[in-house]
Amino acid sequence: MTDDPKSNPHGNAEKDPEDWVSGDDPMTGAQASYLKTLCESAGEEFDDSLTKAEASERIDALKAGN
Repeated sequence: MTDDPKSNPHGNAEKDPEDWVSGDDPMTGAQASYLKTLCESAGEEFDDSLTKAEASERIDALKAGN
């Protein structure tokens, strides 16, 4: 059966943040906390006004060292 989540554990776990239905909503508390930690570690300024999509992209960039 193709609907078995174990056969494709990542499925659609990775979607482009630009395609998120709720991407324009304010970032979540978890995103804000993680992003703040990453910004502090990288010596970068934390922007608390980011949307969910922007925060996700910023987190990815900081994790990649950009």
